[in-house]
Amino acid sequence: MGGEPRDHAPPAERGARPPLPASVRIGYGLGSLCTGTFATVPGLLLLYYLTDVMAVPAAAAGVALFLPKAWDVLINPLVGAASDRSRLGAGPRRPFLLAGACTLPPLFALIFAGPPLRGTAAALYAAVFFLLAATAYAVFQVPYVTMPAEMTADPEERGRVLAWRVGFLGAAILLSGAVAPAIAHSGGDTTGSYRLMGIAVAVLLACGMFAAWWGTRRAPSVVRTTAEPSLRAQLTAARGNRPFLHLAGMWTAQALAVGVMLAGVQYFATYALGSPGAVTPLFACMIGPLALVMPLWNRLARARGVKYAQYCATWLFLSAAVVLVLTPRGGESPAYVAVAAVGVAYGGLQLLPLRMLADNLAADAVRTGRQRAATFTGLWTAAETLAFALGAGAFAAVLAVSGFRSSDAEHTVVQPESALTGITLGMSLLPAALAAVSLWLLRGYDEETPAGERSGEQGAGEGEFGVPRPGMSSEEDETSRDH
Repeated sequence: MGGEPRDHAPPAERGARPPLPASVRIGYGLGSLCTGTFATVPGLLLLYYLTDVMAVPAAAAGVALFLPKAWDVLINPLVGAASDRSRLGAGPRRPFLLAGACTLPPLFALIFAGPPLRGTAAALYAAVFFLLAATAYAVFQVPYVTMPAEMTADPEERGRVLAWRVGFLGAAILLSGAVAPAIAHSGGDTTGSYRLMGIAVAVLLACGMFAAWWGTRRAPSVVRTTAEPSLRAQLTAARGNRPFLHLAGMWTAQALAVGVMLAGVQYFATYALGSPGAVTPLFACMIGPLALVMPLWNRLARARGVKYAQYCATWLFLSAAVVLVLTPRGGESPAYVAVAAVGVAYGGLQLLPLRMLADNLAADAVRTGRQRAATFTGLWTAAETLAFALGAGAFAAVLAVSGFRSSDAEHTVVQPESALTGITLGMSLLPAALAAVSLWLLRGYDEETPAGERSGEQGAGEGEFGVPRPGMSSEEDETSRDH
């Protein structure tokens, strides 16, 4: 969500407010153990679990993954509106955090509970619990991302709060992306090993969610934010901002490419590299460089402009993805190098679009005299959610078209050559093609610089590691860290 702050105190008075307690900053940041984990594990493992453990046909598995995430696009504005209208004694946001913490962990564990079902029945079971889990996640996540703008009106203090959030987010992605596959494959891809993985991830989710609820109990509420109550209202408001439409289109194509690659990495490890356990080092190569390279992308953006840096990151992603098509001939080493290059590009692809979005929001505020960041942030989040859902569905479609044979945990099937080719192409040329589409959309984006800044300076209120700087509005602040 995000929203428009209604704090009209003069700057001197806002700056005089005491800083937030360290326990509030850390407690809030721990909530990213939930957001990072739930964004990573289903995209990494659920499709493979359905097709290779529960014998679900690839097409049915793709539908089972797509519909619950598409539901997120519809439920998020409703949860935000309900939270905006809340007048509960514990505050408008924290009761929603508690409700999500009580419901999401058990629902997540039930997704991977391994019922005595196979095929389409297993797909229906997974889809129902994934949809319920996605709803519980929305109940937590939408109020969660709104809270920094309401806890303090000081941009510098918000930067410190969000720095903890970003740090825990990176830790959650690395931890869940490495540990969850290791547990799932520990018993030889059995329903029991996936059931254990589901319970372990549920515990991690619960730790982060309850910590965020408890840790923010001392957080003040100095402003109150609101946003457009529906997706339709957000779309209507965005029509007059053409640069945003190009930017959101580029981001959607880029997120779709990453979603396809995330869904395909387990199949690539199992069938192209010949080892299901190879997914852990592959994922580490992809995500490991994230925090290390972000300062480098920031420096390039300051020196040559954010749009130029985005071009460079996208071309690197595209080129590395194309190299993966050579894996059947080149072997493991070039594949790991190419995936590591994807990881370097991924650091830029995560950071730079958010900097451009912050620039666009600041320029829109100057141009229109209105603070509409909450509206555009809602659209941005909806586009990302839908793109990742389509990514898993697109890879499932590749499996179905190429003749992939689903199986259960007790039986191993030999895949036809067409399926092996489809897996390699789905992991390489399909993401590369989507990256090329994002480059075309990027051409139509007019790089906008807020008043008082120049392209050679640090962009859109961000510090060296992408942490918002003082002077950034609360909507831009929240938007720039919406991951």
